[in-house]
Amino acid sequence: MIKEVIVVEGKDDTTAIRRAVEADTIETGGSAIGQAVLKRIALAQQRRGVIIFTDPDHAGERIRKIVAAKVPGCKHAFITQEQAAYKGDIGVENASPETIRQALASLRTEYDGAVSMLTMEDLIAAGLIVHPEAASRRLQVGNALGIGYCNGKQFFKRCAMFQITREEFEAAIEGLDLPTATEL
Repeated sequence: MIKEVIVVEGKDDTTAIRRAVEADTIETGGSAIGQAVLKRIALAQQRRGVIIFTDPDHAGERIRKIVAAKVPGCKHAFITQEQAAYKGDIGVENASPETIRQALASLRTEYDGAVSMLTMEDLIAAGLIVHPEAASRRLQVGNALGIGYCNGKQFFKRCAMFQITREEFEAAIEGLDLPTATEL
């Protein structure tokens, strides 16, 4: 049994989580998260800890941001859009039990007040911002780092929040064999 309570978007996500692991969930009911749900999540964080495991899409990222802002110190589980896709639908409910177990084994923990070990210049040099292919490059690097996809500003914040080291960052860039922005 996983000690932390897993925050998911809906019933189908709960079903998928329970196929993979024994765990309790709190369902947000979509992106319109009410105060009552946020209070339950805050109580779960105080008593057991919380893992945010939302869909790798815009709505899921919005929910993740809202919960993380209102309930500090959450852990985060990420899956890629490819791992969550089925017949044009993207969601945790589509992920295999093995993918869910892997995501839960590779949690990232927020570090409040974190100072980034990277600079915006590092992101520019890697072609993750101010580059014609920046979005697809961030997607690949975010997946390699286990922090998911987001825009350039959020990517920088996540690198700080999850204390991504320069070594992790460089390994993710090298491992993907992406040309630098200056090589293009």
